Amino acid sequence: MPAKDFSTVRRKLLTWYKHHQRNLPWRKTTDAYAIWISETMLQQTQVKTVLPYYERFLSLFPSVEALARAPLDRVLHAWAGLGYYRRAESLKTAARRIVQEYRGKIPRDYHQLRTLPGIGDYTAGALLSIAFGKNYPAIDGNVTRVLGRLDSTHNETQIRTVAMKLVAGNRPGDVNQALMELGAMLCTPKTPDCGACPLRPYCRSRSRDAIFARRARQMRFTDVVWPLGIVRSAGKILLRRRSAGKLLARLWELPGQESAGRGKAMRALRRELLDFAVETRTRRSIGEIRHAITYRRIRAPIYLFECASPKLPARSPWRWVPLDVTERYPLSALSKKALALLAAHETRSA
Repeated sequence: MPAKDFSTVRRKLLTWYKHHQRNLPWRKTTDAYAIWISETMLQQTQVKTVLPYYERFLSLFPSVEALARAPLDRVLHAWAGLGYYRRAESLKTAARRIVQEYRGKIPRDYHQLRTLPGIGDYTAGALLSIAFGKNYPAIDGNVTRVLGRLDSTHNETQIRTVAMKLVAGNRPGDVNQALMELGAMLCTPKTPDCGACPLRPYCRSRSRDAIFARRARQMRFTDVVWPLGIVRSAGKILLRRRSAGKLLARLWELPGQESAGRGKAMRALRRELLDFAVETRTRRSIGEIRHAITYRRIRAPIYLFECASPKLPARSPWRWVPLDVTERYPLSALSKKALALLAAHETRSA
């Protein structure tokens, strides 16, 4: 793009953004903490999914200090349903470091930000530009697509150069958000609305035949069977906390394991229940649920077991939890669906 066009493109982009931006709560604040929370939630998650979580999370943890003090279980519980739970762990860890190392103030330095857990190049650029007005690009998938089409390139270095030139003037945060918004609303992957685009006169890919986008990596799904056992005893159910560093780390779940086949998964479930004197031959099937986690498409048959509640060994990841207080635990979405199925089953059987 010729150098003389950058100021014009910036002006047209900001004018379009002023009139067409969505009314989103994180755009009504310059508080770096609130912007950090929103940007973290929006990683790999759609806006419509984030909206009900954002303000509730801020009401529970209104400051870096509040987040740093909060028990991890409480943070995970507030995050439950958003997925990619490592983001919540990283937020908690980073908040503690910000309190310890920066007196509760989010750093305004790129390199300091990048040392914090969960803050990559995009999040650092978003924070510096939106919260602090610094001239840093924030290049996510939408921005890559918009600028790649604008300059007719897939070259990441070239795209970054264009982004840096666009944010070199005033209002870099608005420029970054305008590019993101343009990618989300008009310059979409499959059916871009070129006729409504404010940058059409400057876009090298503006004709329908010339429109291109970086070919998205095709997600390959794996079908798995993940039977779950609801083991009930005297009004309590058996839950296990998952290990750190694994899928659904630190969340609580019902007994069960994923498998590529039903037979292997059922054998694994029986082995888990042997330690609790559960007679697996008397299991009752109460239904089946479908779920998806990352690349997994899950079919989960749900079984109800009744048993005496043996004493659990010390340091066991298992716990007997009263059924009426399970909502206080950060449960996996799969286990939540299973318990909802149990409630529906009990209602029908009443």
